[in-house]
Amino acid sequence: MRTVFWDESGSQLKMIDQRQLPWNFELAEFSDHREVARAITEMYVRGAPAIGAAAAFGMVLAAQESKAVNRPDLLQDLNAAAATLNAARPTAVNLAWAVARLLRVAARPGLETAAAMRDALLAEAQKLADEDVALNRRMGFNGAELIQDGDTILHHCNTGALATVDWGTALGVIFAAHEQGKKIHVLVDETRPRLQGA
Repeated sequence: MRTVFWDESGSQLKMIDQRQLPWNFELAEFSDHREVARAITEMYVRGAPAIGAAAAFGMVLAAQESKAVNRPDLLQDLNAAAATLNAARPTAVNLAWAVARLLRVAARPGLETAAAMRDALLAEAQKLADEDVALNRRMGFNGAELIQDGDTILHHCNTGALATVDWGTALGVIFAAHEQGKKIHVLVDETRPRLQGA
């Protein structure tokens, strides 16, 4: 299951509420970009790649919420939503990058109607999420080539599937090495107070 994903049936964003982990598993549902911004601030979602994907889908929600029927009005609403989302966690580089990417798509020539812009934004957010999974898997398998049988690895912080859309970054390397049959030892510490990396 992906950490952050679009539910086509309900036209809403769903994400694992990481505040509840490890004691409970809950999926949170969002139909408003301001709710997504709050979820980012309150750490429902953690990890730069997952935050970026959540923000991208937040832009999709903003486009759906907008009553705009023409391109200029929708762009104005999207710019306002971008400011709200970017303020949710100003130091999260992936958040600002994802929001800017969606704004570039919205401004792309050829999208002359608000409906075409909405469709293009959803397609781009889905593409961004899919790219994250593919990049993390490739990083994992490339990184696993550096790990030898019998290695001991210290893993620190939030780098697994929960920090990304799926698979993980540094922890993805460990998963890939394990899949390759390498016998490794992993020392796992955590950061407090949120148990990230636990």
